Amino acid sequence: MKLDARIPDGPIDTKWERHCFELKLINPANKRKFRVIVVGTGLAGASAAASLAELGYQVDAFCFQDSPRRAHSIAAQGGINAAKNYQGDGDSIYRLFYDTVKGGDFRAREANVYRLAQVSVNIIDQCVAQGVPFAREYGGYLDNRSFGGAQVSRTFYARGQTGQQLLLGAYQALARQVGNKKVRMHRRCEMLDLVLVDGHAKGIITRDLITGEISRHAADAVILATGGYGNAFFLSTNAKGCNVTAAYRAYKKGAAFANPCYTQIHPTCIPVAGDHQSKLTLMSESLRNDGRIWVPKQKGDRRAAGDIPAQDRDYYLERKYPSFGNLAPRDIASRAAKEVCDEGRGVGPRGLGVYLDFAESIQRLGSHVIEERYGNLFEMYNRITGEDPYASPMRIFPAVHYTMGGLWVDYNLMSNLPGLFVLGEANFSDHGANRLGASALMQGLADGYFVVPYTIGHYLAGQRPAAVSTEHAEFARAEEETRQRISTFLSLKGSRTADSFHRELGAVLWDHCGMSRSASGLKEALRRIPALRQEFWENLRVPGSGADLNQSLEKAGRVADFMEFAELLCHDALTREESCGGHFREEYQTSEGEAQRDDANFTHVSAWEFKGLESPPEEHREPLIFENVPLAVRSYK
Repeated sequence: MKLDARIPDGPIDTKWERHCFELKLINPANKRKFRVIVVGTGLAGASAAASLAELGYQVDAFCFQDSPRRAHSIAAQGGINAAKNYQGDGDSIYRLFYDTVKGGDFRAREANVYRLAQVSVNIIDQCVAQGVPFAREYGGYLDNRSFGGAQVSRTFYARGQTGQQLLLGAYQALARQVGNKKVRMHRRCEMLDLVLVDGHAKGIITRDLITGEISRHAADAVILATGGYGNAFFLSTNAKGCNVTAAYRAYKKGAAFANPCYTQIHPTCIPVAGDHQSKLTLMSESLRNDGRIWVPKQKGDRRAAGDIPAQDRDYYLERKYPSFGNLAPRDIASRAAKEVCDEGRGVGPRGLGVYLDFAESIQRLGSHVIEERYGNLFEMYNRITGEDPYASPMRIFPAVHYTMGGLWVDYNLMSNLPGLFVLGEANFSDHGANRLGASALMQGLADGYFVVPYTIGHYLAGQRPAAVSTEHAEFARAEEETRQRISTFLSLKGSRTADSFHRELGAVLWDHCGMSRSASGLKEALRRIPALRQEFWENLRVPGSGADLNQSLEKAGRVADFMEFAELLCHDALTREESCGGHFREEYQTSEGEAQRDDANFTHVSAWEFKGLESPPEEHREPLIFENVPLAVRSYK
């Protein structure tokens, strides 16, 4: 396997512009001859499908929900970053680039991050033109707020539902192309395998989730925009349907999987309430603008929050990181919350929580201002917990959220498999070891609206349109493998559900590869996961048939992939003998408990090649070179 990132030469601020000029072009009449498959219709997928159809390509878009409007992109509530500098507070494209590289703990490609900062300014204009109702100041200008990891206000927002509003903008652009018959929309349809012909991605195998029909779909290129793998941990902020299957199928067909150990723990989630829970709820990071985070100073102080005077409170983020305070990056804020809870100073019934307190902001600004900014988030918290955050502090605790790892892609967002492009959270490219808040929406729309529409044409210009049909032998082989897998699931007559196995797997991952990792813990996980996987295949029970709606069958397939992927995740975490961003190895920390990188040995991307279940994956390394943001100790003090 050869990893060629295809990063253009020259100054970083002109790389993308020059690269676009050097890319091969396809004339408009010829674009109509090419077909592109887009799997996933969240922000990245919907924007890509709409943009490609607008350019003239034929597009098949696949959505496993009943509508693209239900994509998990709606859960990104707080905002979207862009280097507009509307506040006049010193922001710039370079500062956004710098903050993102630093926030990712110097484990991201400079060229990709700078391009992301460049096109961020175009995203806002695009979305405003689509009618996205961003918040505005009194004079009518777009408003901004702050987010973690930055000292400027660059986050555009629509109350606490930014992701939903942006998705509606992308969806209406997609719906327009569906109406124009430029996009064929396949709803309630799940990708179960990737089809390669002569090493190039030329199609997919799908299952209709209503009828159970297995289908072949051929195209000239395939785009995966299928999100992250955070649900491997079972309890996460992700929608229950989020899974790793599409990316993992590509990995087993030869696509490199990069940095899977980089999983983000979000500091602002509603704590676990009981063993019955199947997911966790994210409270937007935007709340940290006006909320102050604290715990009691004394261990075991069980007084109600309102009974604890200011002198008995520890505003620990403000104390430890005075320059950034409550806006410290997510990985740092999460570990700080774990630290105070481990000391016995956590709040709530289980002692696994910290306070997010708005009393001071309500007194200073008035409850009506807080309601305008965060009203729907406060309502959501009240409905879930039965507590009124206007009257008493919220309780929050870290939880698995975004995943920075993903399929390896080059500068063109193409994987090492020619013709397979990967967008948004499904790729690894832009965030390094930690994603700054409000950057997920930015990356998804940048990839879909402003990157892949240019770069996919360069690949297609070297291909003959419609060169492969679904009658090719590789389609027949992939379909047969899919049918055999489904048949195997349905033949199992054990006593456990896929959900019970998933919960057990998630507990192993959280305990040994969660907020902190150690060599001994990771080795224990790598010992337990294969045994659990063996029991899965011996004692799983999947009721029903494959010829109709069968959510137990869907779940079984996704959990089977999580079982295998979990080993890859732990293997990567064990191999990376340093602490950086969301990957915190207990053996590698400073005397103050901060992450300790090893730049001499680990300034690289780890891209893993599948070698079979009985053999460990093979690591390939892409060196990371920092010419514009020199390597430095990451400090937010």
